[in-house]
Amino acid sequence: MEWTIVRIAILSAFVLLLLSAGIEDARTREIADRKNIAIALIAPLWWWASDVPVWPDMAIRIAVAIAVFLLFAQAFRIGMMGGGDVKMIAAIALWLPVPPLFRMMLLMSIAGGIVTVAMLVDHRLRHRKRDEDAPAIEVPYGVAIAIAALLILREPIFNPFPNT
Repeated sequence: MEWTIVRIAILSAFVLLLLSAGIEDARTREIADRKNIAIALIAPLWWWASDVPVWPDMAIRIAVAIAVFLLFAQAFRIGMMGGGDVKMIAAIALWLPVPPLFRMMLLMSIAGGIVTVAMLVDHRLRHRKRDEDAPAIEVPYGVAIAIAALLILREPIFNPFPNT
């Protein structure tokens, strides 16, 4: 697959949106809907620039994105994940074929564990000397989602042996 200026521009926009969403989540514990909408809306441009066939590839990506949204919406419903995180994962699912999406979710869970441990250590250090009840920890899971997506995106760019 050839790297045209259009593909590079679309991928660059996606990378910047991921970085921006991760930073925003780390700072405010929220991911703006406009970023998730932008990620979802530029996915069809990526499909077009990458010659992704409508059937079955585009249909599969849309169906998987809906399934991912419904699955992670349950995590939101029980308070395990924020709404912006759920929308971000579903929007990213539009970009990736199924096998890389599963690898991204594995990396996301590992990165999420690392972010959670870092937040627990930080929380413990900040509230160790105080006797009052410490506030609940809010984990910026968007950071882990962005890191995992960026790691998966770099795979076809920097992997000299893509079929191994």
